[in-house]
Amino acid sequence: MALARFLIVLLGVPLLLFSFAEAGEVGVCYGRVANDLPQDQAQVAKLLTDNGITMVRIYDTDRDVLLSLANTGIKVMVMLPNNDLASGAASNPSSALDWVRNNVAAYLPATKITAIAVGNEVFVERPDLNSQLVQFMTNVQAALAQLGLADTVKVTTPIAFSAVTDTFPPSNGRFVDDVAESVMRPMLQFLQQTGSSLAINLYPYIAELDNPTQVRDDYALGNYVAGVPADGVTYHSLLDAELDATYAAMAKLGFPGSRRRLLSSGVNIYVTETGRSSRRGVHGGRRLLADGDGGDVISVANAQTYNNYVINRVLAGNTGTPQHPDADMDVFIFALFNENGKPGGELEQNFGLFYPNMTKVYQFDFHGGAPTQTWCVANPAVGDARLQAALDFACGQDGADCSAIQAGATCFWPNTKAAHASYAFNDYYQRNGRAPGTCDFAGAASIVNKAPAEIDICWSWCVANDAGDVRLQAALDFACGNGADCSAIQRGAKCFQPDTKLDHATYALNSYYQNKGRAAGTCDFNGVGSVVFQPQSEFTLLRRLLLQCPYIHCS
Repeated sequence: MALARFLIVLLGVPLLLFSFAEAGEVGVCYGRVANDLPQDQAQVAKLLTDNGITMVRIYDTDRDVLLSLANTGIKVMVMLPNNDLASGAASNPSSALDWVRNNVAAYLPATKITAIAVGNEVFVERPDLNSQLVQFMTNVQAALAQLGLADTVKVTTPIAFSAVTDTFPPSNGRFVDDVAESVMRPMLQFLQQTGSSLAINLYPYIAELDNPTQVRDDYALGNYVAGVPADGVTYHSLLDAELDATYAAMAKLGFPGSRRRLLSSGVNIYVTETGRSSRRGVHGGRRLLADGDGGDVISVANAQTYNNYVINRVLAGNTGTPQHPDADMDVFIFALFNENGKPGGELEQNFGLFYPNMTKVYQFDFHGGAPTQTWCVANPAVGDARLQAALDFACGQDGADCSAIQAGATCFWPNTKAAHASYAFNDYYQRNGRAPGTCDFAGAASIVNKAPAEIDICWSWCVANDAGDVRLQAALDFACGNGADCSAIQRGAKCFQPDTKLDHATYALNSYYQNKGRAAGTCDFNGVGSVVFQPQSEFTLLRRLLLQCPYIHCS
């Protein structure tokens, strides 16, 4: 079936069935329990941006760190530490308001704070606070609402996977009795009502160390080819099994997992920590020294394998699980640096992707090995007045083409100031060749590495129709000779496969179309090309092409 015809059939489905949101995103945890880390936070911020890292989780609200992340476009999860919870920082609405005003609002919108972790693994570290935890979260949420930030910043609290029990088969998963009804049920209700996600820290290697005769190394690393059968499906990754066990625990309390973010009333899962140590040490009271005693589980090679598995999987959009194939998944890799001050010895101190001198412990790539594409998006925190002024500028003479966001046009919905502004800002930015300074708008916009929903749904691509090999070849030759970069579809190059005329033509025609600024008439090719407006994440065939050959989407 022709690609364009396939898409047209799908376009016939009512759009009300979908709520297009960002695909999953992968970031890092920036812990600082060490005495040898870089002191210049600007250098750390540059390290993040240079490596394509678009999200960072910190374990406090350190002023120098937050200021260094200003105007980088990096999304930040900050934390109200357990000790501050115990001392009353969120014990009542007034104290929570003071904390949010001083530690969050003070840095917006320049620093893109998108989430607040109220504590970390409270059930394990401070169980005496369990009964107050949801109230702490509620107080912080109320403070955000009072400051007009409730839509910009979400509230959650990371839990340890030890809060889930009976995890195999995954469908048996449930929350432990101590917290299931008293804490988790009201917490999930809070998360559902506020549009936030359940945050959980998942470390599959722990199950492998605790059960070395039952958990295979390749299963914990995410690449067990044969897989483990359970619940009528096959699990090739222990991470998936742990996620599905968590979804099952949520469902037992009446909160099904969300498919795609904002698609249903379910609650999504946010993996706020995962990773593997690269150096052997002590675990469970036993020292891991040599192969055969568990020491072979902990190595640089295994740390590299697991973390790259997670990074590449999320960047490829493969965020679902066997029981929840359409689930979204945001992940933070633990951790940015090795931290020599962490208790637990060498094993706990060597989770870093980087040494303190900012060299890599092993190779990884947060760009997914693809050409870097950037978008310009609005920052809702600046308020409607500033967004409108910037929108008017972007849509002004010789600026963005804003016809698509007029009433009744293709991209009018969602009809919000932020969505319209993101469309206009990005069109202006792309038309100006993504040049420095073309995505500022007096602080009302920032650059991101993933297309958000309001842009992705209104972006357009040029795809080839199944017009026969002769016409496809003629169109392909024209595109490659007049501006398209066709090097990637040459024999042996990364996008040569699938080796079909239709696939190669779609790549070339779209490259030409994007390089010409998606101008009218640049996707005709005598009837061989068609413009489509759907985001790549929703359609299987176009998705395959875009994931394998991202240049189809990147000019």
